[in-house]
Amino acid sequence: MASTISRSSTHAPGPRTSGAGTSALLMSTTAKLRGRRVQLVRQATASKSVRDVLVSLAGLTGRPVLNPVGDEVGRVVDVVARLYGNEPYPPVTGLVVRVGRRRSFLAATAIGQIHADRVQLKSARMDLSEFVRRPGEVLLGRDVLDHQLVDVDGVQVNRAADLYLAPVGGRVLLVGVDVSLPTLLRRLGPKRWQTRATPDRVVDWQTVAPFAENATDGPAEVKLNASRSALHRLRPAELADLLEDLGRAERQQLLAMLDPAHAADALEEMEPAELENLLREAPPESAARIIEEMEPDEAAEALRDLQYDEREQLLTHIGDDEAAQLRELLAYPEDTAGGSMTTTLVTARREQTVGEVRAELATSAEHRTEIDAVALVTEDGLLLADIPLFDLAVAEDRTTMGEVADWLSQFTRDEAVAATARLGEVAERLVSSRASSLLVVDEERRPVGRILADDVLDYLLPARGRLHFRRFLQ
Repeated sequence: MASTISRSSTHAPGPRTSGAGTSALLMSTTAKLRGRRVQLVRQATASKSVRDVLVSLAGLTGRPVLNPVGDEVGRVVDVVARLYGNEPYPPVTGLVVRVGRRRSFLAATAIGQIHADRVQLKSARMDLSEFVRRPGEVLLGRDVLDHQLVDVDGVQVNRAADLYLAPVGGRVLLVGVDVSLPTLLRRLGPKRWQTRATPDRVVDWQTVAPFAENATDGPAEVKLNASRSALHRLRPAELADLLEDLGRAERQQLLAMLDPAHAADALEEMEPAELENLLREAPPESAARIIEEMEPDEAAEALRDLQYDEREQLLTHIGDDEAAQLRELLAYPEDTAGGSMTTTLVTARREQTVGEVRAELATSAEHRTEIDAVALVTEDGLLLADIPLFDLAVAEDRTTMGEVADWLSQFTRDEAVAATARLGEVAERLVSSRASSLLVVDEERRPVGRILADDVLDYLLPARGRLHFRRFLQ
């Protein structure tokens, strides 16, 4: 009996449990496969419906315009859209149509339906007038197709291989930009292929900032509203990459969309050769405004690569004090501490309290990347100590700067370099002191600037430029 029970408990339950588990696993796998198949079918159906409703701008160009009975009355030359309005998707406002030897404007209100290979009119009566560009309007074929565009979400520059239109709520809207290579090949292929929308790599128009040299004859503010807010979300290094990838005309338009301070931050991240070209291309007044917003050391470095007459032309458009400061920096050789230092300094005297100095630092927030210490000086401006910001952060407000300096002198010694010191020597001093910056002093030990570790790296590793990560564009 015991043996029977043993065999039952040992063998009988095993196959039943295994069969149930296998069955459950098969059912689960089958259900997943069925669900995946349904999902793929839905995606294919949705993709087909999207393809069916999209109209390729490249394919529409040159197609017939038909009256209600199907007679051809003209051919599509271009599509007009209000590109720089406040709407996320620009509406089509009309067509430029060739009728005989004339090019006329056909308002959107006269269009019954736009198909992939033809345009159908609402009535046989056509009100054709000469096309006059209104503020914010562009010719999509001439001004946008095959032009450079900035994909703000993807932070990259693309070229518009095709534009897609779609009927939405009784209007036709510009909804996307195709940036794929197959689309370019489609446009070069047989005529029957050209009208087929191939939205395999489409950028949503809401994420695009377009650049076209003659995009609109309207007021500048109409043109800029659409993309300014999106571009201001980008980090300076990302903007620098975009500026380097854009063509000359588009690059200047992107700069015009940025306020001088934002543009200056981006220029500080650019490769030296690209920055040099950009400053040469820009109108002197515009370039000077940006130079004024740059940190002094970055501005001097940018100017140093220009020819003497080019540099002087820019300096004449800069305020007298800033110009004098930059000329002083440019007088130092490039491979010295004076040639690479920033003149942005915060100084204090022994009797000042930590709280007072903190309040002064708060007014220099825009220079936070240039300030990592406070120079303690005498009444005559001679250097006493260089106090790191960390030690000010942990000190009490009522403590005097002299007391902080006396306490620090037990553990550290003052580090400063002459303005004429070579950058190789500066690098060795930075390593030995484990500091992130060093004060630069004149012959009487008056602080004249500060040299940062990244400035030394920029000089020692010139092939790597600004050391920000470059994108590999798709």
